[in-house]
This record gives sequence, structure tokens and C-alpha cells, in this order.
Amino acid sequence: MSDDTATADAWAELVDTARRTAAEGLVVGTSGNVSVRVGELILVTPTGVPYDRLGPADTVAVDLEGRQVMGTLRPTSETPMHLAVYRNTDARAVVHTHAVHATAVSTLVSELPLIHYMAAALGGPVRVAPYALYGSEELAESMLGALRGRTGCLLQNHGAVTYGAGLAQAYDRTAQLEWMCRVWLAAAALPGRAPSLLAPAQLDEVAERLRGYGQP
Repeated sequence: MSDDTATADAWAELVDTARRTAAEGLVVGTSGNVSVRVGELILVTPTGVPYDRLGPADTVAVDLEGRQVMGTLRPTSETPMHLAVYRNTDARAVVHTHAVHATAVSTLVSELPLIHYMAAALGGPVRVAPYALYGSEELAESMLGALRGRTGCLLQNHGAVTYGAGLAQAYDRTAQLEWMCRVWLAAAALPGRAPSLLAPAQLDEVAERLRGYGQP
């Protein structure tokens, strides 16, 4: 496969993933952003452009230093956050959303309580990165701290970030994180009742079992 074909295919998948975040209610309007790595290129959604308007001619890419190397549309304002993930992890794709339940939880706690064992699929208890201005290097640094040893985190008063080996995995982690936030909010909302939570040892047991999960 040629580099041009690989880039075109990755862009098409990125646009499909971005549209999915909107269709499934994880973002509103042009909020949130998606990126995928192809070699030394980082393809990113452009800032302020509705996803349903994006086509092959709108491909936007930056290098790992943040220099725009492809496209005429401006990259997402959250490019520093995406680049921080690629520079410091083995990520091949990043999904950032403003999902309702994830954002709500980010305003309440410093770590998502262990309401469900799927926290193990994100590397452990999901932390909340302290608030920082969107698009800033400060936010990127705050996020990296919360991502240490994790593949997803919440951003205080902002939303969620997950990454993976590809767009499908990054998106699945975003959806799982939003679902866990929704479950905890629903359980914690019952008057006079407190949800049961898992112990760290129980989560470790799940993490071990997940290593052999799925088809070989």
C-alpha cells in the first residue's frame, strides 16, 4: 500500500469515527476531536468544521512538532493534547469527547469510583486531570499526569480522552468510559444508598483475566 493510499484510508476512518462521536451523542456540534497516526504524520480533525462536511480533500495533518504539513483547514485547537499523547505513549489513535456523563463526573470527583470491572480495560481507576484552559500546553501536561499507566482519563469540567492501537480501540474505550460514568452517576443518585465498589485487588484480578480475553 502506498503512503498516499494509507493516508487516504486513515483519513476516511478518522472522519467516520468523528461522525460517530456526534451520532452517538458523545459530542455536540464541533466539540471534541479525533486523531490517528500514520507513520510520522498525525491526521487530526480541523477546528470548527462540522464532521458531515469533511471529505477527502479536507485532509489535515501535522508532524510530531505540531507543524501543519497537509491541508488548508486549521487543525483542532486541541492539537497540543493529541501530540502529547503520541509523544509519550504508544498510541496510534486518540479520541477526545465532551460526553455528558464523563463531563459530569469530572466535576464531582478526582477519580471515577470503581463501579465496574471494565476500569481494568483502561489500565486501572480512571483519574480526573485538573482543569486547564482548552488547547493549552498546561492542559496537555495535566492530562499526561492523569494518563500515567492508563489509556483513558477525564478532564475536569471538560470531557474525556482515550487512546488505543487504532481508531476502533480508542473509540471503544471512550464509549466504555462514558458508560461507566453513567452507571456510577445513576447508582450514586439514589437517596440514602451508596453503590458498592470494587476493591483494587478485584480489579487486578480482572486485569489478569482480560489479558487472555477475545479470540487468538
